[in-house]
Amino acid sequence: MKTALQRPRANWVRPPGPIAPGMRIGLLGGSFNPAHEGHVHVSEVALKRLGLNFVWWLVTPQNPLKPAAGMAPLGDRLRAAQKVARHPRIIVMDIEHDFHTHYSFDTLRALQNRFSQVQFVWLMGSDNLNIFRRWHRWIEFAQSVPIAVIQRPGTVLAALHAKPIRRFGQSRLERGLCARRPPAIAVIDGKRNAQSATAIRASQRIAEGFVGVVPA
Repeated sequence: MKTALQRPRANWVRPPGPIAPGMRIGLLGGSFNPAHEGHVHVSEVALKRLGLNFVWWLVTPQNPLKPAAGMAPLGDRLRAAQKVARHPRIIVMDIEHDFHTHYSFDTLRALQNRFSQVQFVWLMGSDNLNIFRRWHRWIEFAQSVPIAVIQRPGTVLAALHAKPIRRFGQSRLERGLCARRPPAIAVIDGKRNAQSATAIRASQRIAEGFVGVVPA
């Protein structure tokens, strides 16, 4: 008979990296299926423009808004993300597995309770802002943490007219965003990276289709 793997209780989850009172940490959640330079770009822009100490990549076991079919195993995605990150202030983790959380809202609350001395800011690409209204308890989410939206190609105007912006407005602060009382959503523009996990998976499927068809 197999025994279930014992995971630590949420209030005993060890810090994934350095922790100190007042530290500013960006949270970038997602499937990372696979992780790519677009994730690195969002993280590096946030580190610089928001004055963050670290960015934590929260690799989710299963995104509720995405099908399980085609989702690589969590361990594979975690290891691939660690290889892609290549930055001393980007920390990759599967802390949702430790917290036993399924939705980003619950993960955020667990992080805020466990590391209450830290100033968190949620990071996302502007393409995700357009579907943010589909997130579980998205209004409460926006009222719980400042949000930084990094512009992605092809979603500039759409992001500015997204429902969260229409409802809560747009913050003009960047450096002080972590200390702002939510809801506070800042859209950060600058040099953009167009790479996406969807495009990478599509190119991989095309490449696999040519295996054994095109002579080497």
